[in-house]
Amino acid sequence: MKILVTGAAGFIGSYVCRRLLEHNNIVVGLDNLNDYYDVQLKYDRLSFLGINQDKIRWYEFIQSHLFSKFRFIQINLNDKQAIQMLFANEKFDIVCHLGAQAGVRYSLENPCAYLDSNINGFLNILEGCRHYPVNHLVYASSSSVYGLNGKTPFSEKDSIAHPVSLYAATKKSNELMAHTYSYLYKIPSTGLRFFTVYGPWGRPDMSPFLFIDSILRGKSIKIFNKGDMLRDFTYIDDIVEGVIRVIDSIPAPDIGWDANYPMPNSSSAPYKIFNIGNSHPVKLMDYIQIIENTVGLEAKKVFLPMQPGDVYQTNADTTLLESAIGFRPNTSLYRGIEKTVEWFKKYYNL
Repeated sequence: MKILVTGAAGFIGSYVCRRLLEHNNIVVGLDNLNDYYDVQLKYDRLSFLGINQDKIRWYEFIQSHLFSKFRFIQINLNDKQAIQMLFANEKFDIVCHLGAQAGVRYSLENPCAYLDSNINGFLNILEGCRHYPVNHLVYASSSSVYGLNGKTPFSEKDSIAHPVSLYAATKKSNELMAHTYSYLYKIPSTGLRFFTVYGPWGRPDMSPFLFIDSILRGKSIKIFNKGDMLRDFTYIDDIVEGVIRVIDSIPAPDIGWDANYPMPNSSSAPYKIFNIGNSHPVKLMDYIQIIENTVGLEAKKVFLPMQPGDVYQTNADTTLLESAIGFRPNTSLYRGIEKTVEWFKKYYNL
């Protein structure tokens, strides 16, 4: 199959590209390589896909020197004309849309970036799928859509009516937009709500990276809500396995769907929503202790109040995912942190 992967230089996107290529697919990777976090990390992810940093130019395809079936192009998602031309010229079978402006707290500082990328950019992807039909659109949502929900574990059947950050609101919007296009234009679409993804090559703005970095360098770590938080940490290999399996599981209309009692995770349209999480929420202080034990150093802790946009806990119910694709994330936090610390020390020569 010919597959478009947006966010190809991102954490999850780079892993997904590699797995798809190992399965002998033709892959086109797209990314704008913005500077929200260290751009060099993005370039280095691409290097493992055979893309040389010094050859990257805007709107020009770069052929991988490691994978004959991989090409990369630097484009902004909100560039309507460029995205339209890409779809017209390439005729994709599958779109795996992982590109977005990430970050909960950054959405408080730069809200316009989220509208440009996550709303307008996603609309351009949907329009591409509409005018140049694809077999399946798989796109990244987020556990943040559950917002103020207190009922746990979070189920796809629960309401997501109360997001607490603009980032979460854009991800909720993506799910609504995808459903609209699935209903109107019969585009099979699947949204994946990721739960706190971590691992080698992870994002520098997320707590696993920040904590490991600070502890290894002897710097203090910021602990919000005075440590009284829970997170459903999910290892990158589990996320990628889920994405790959979902790509092959094309949704059909739910024949049992009842408009009088509508379920939010399915539809009379070819539309599905799944959680992808480890389903074992960990107390923040226990998580920090696991890192301390793995690194062999004690963290210098600074306790702070809850940050705006944060939620108290995340906890995934993955029953529907397991039923649909026969897989649920299962990497233990101990093993995942061990592999992440090992990569971190090697990459940063620590």
